Amino acid sequence: MHDLNLPESVDAYFFDTPDDTAVALADAVARHLSERLLIAPRASLVVSGGSTPLPFFEALREKPLDWARIDVLLADERWVSEDDNDSNTRLVRENLLQGPASEARYLSLKQPGDTPTDGLAAAEAALEELHLPLDVLILGMGSDGHTASLFPDAPELNRALDTDSTAIVASMTPPSQPQKRITLTLHALSRAGFTALHLKGDDKLKTLQAACCDIEKIREMPIRAFLKPGLQVYWSA
Repeated sequence: MHDLNLPESVDAYFFDTPDDTAVALADAVARHLSERLLIAPRASLVVSGGSTPLPFFEALREKPLDWARIDVLLADERWVSEDDNDSNTRLVRENLLQGPASEARYLSLKQPGDTPTDGLAAAEAALEELHLPLDVLILGMGSDGHTASLFPDAPELNRALDTDSTAIVASMTPPSQPQKRITLTLHALSRAGFTALHLKGDDKLKTLQAACCDIEKIREMPIRAFLKPGLQVYWSA
């Protein structure tokens, strides 16, 4: 069932339930953040939205970390108001930034403006103090092989994947999606100290297996940009 042809030095962990996955991933993330805070004044934690990370958020928020020294931000965001049901910012505030984790500093990608392009400069300004490379990055993946808002059909994809560019955010308008989006670029997302791909369901295993073939064709399945040594896959049924 879990016979994945993963690239060399990509590790995978399989669990029976989403709660088991959440606990293991939260333990790993807390460990890496703690280690970073021993040698740096602040640490960064980039998370993804959707329903899959909710048990992970609930497990992580109770960890006895020095949360006041942790910067939390999303890998991407829909361009909707924070009170919208589709807002990932709302999701993070209600499910992660609670209890001890409420002391963290949240850096919002969503800024004033009618479109992501209108708010791009403000988003860049909001991330001015973000140190690269990132410390901890938790990614998700769609059935089309997208991650963050790096969608295969987005006309802005080439620009967002350009690691020679110093831009850390990009506006994205994939026709397959009902909302415009803003995303961290590959330049910003790559080289994190700890990167995990958090997945749930057999359909995501099938997508991941497909991504492991023709791995150099990143535009067709942008998750392929992260299938490299150091990645850790956390999966549950």
